[in-house]
Amino acid sequence: MEIRKGGEGDLPVILGMLDGAVDWLVARGRTGQWGTEPWSARPRAVERVGEIVRSGTPWLAEIDGQPVGTITLSPEHSPYVAPPPEPEVYVHLLVTDRRHAGRGIGAALLAHAVAEARREGVGLLRVDCYAGDDGRLVEFYRGQGFEPTERFTVGDWPGQLLAQRV
Repeated sequence: MEIRKGGEGDLPVILGMLDGAVDWLVARGRTGQWGTEPWSARPRAVERVGEIVRSGTPWLAEIDGQPVGTITLSPEHSPYVAPPPEPEVYVHLLVTDRRHAGRGIGAALLAHAVAEARREGVGLLRVDCYAGDDGRLVEFYRGQGFEPTERFTVGDWPGQLLAQRV
């Protein structure tokens, strides 16, 4: 697996992975996280993904030249969480191609995020995620060295903010 810097031209690939994750979640009856409609079919979602990619730095994990995961790193936190008292690197849009599940792609992208934060001299890495259903996503981030800091809701969507010192 190789991780390469992406750009705005990778938006279709990023949206495709998000759409694939929605399909995977829906097939398992887990519609609370992202609903049932593909990201690419929702104009506001497409616009928001574009904003995140343009304001941050997207990275793509590839196996044999094929994209299998993505993460966008930004100095800007999500608008629904409080700003930290120090500079941060914020994780957005971490998603992997579910056909390659279990190969450590998400963990590799998060390790890359830690390395990028260190390279930038930033000591705080934060991420937010869906905290509903069985809490497996929160546990995934805990397993990657993040600690829960605060819970929040956006409408009826339960979220968890997590942080890691780097």
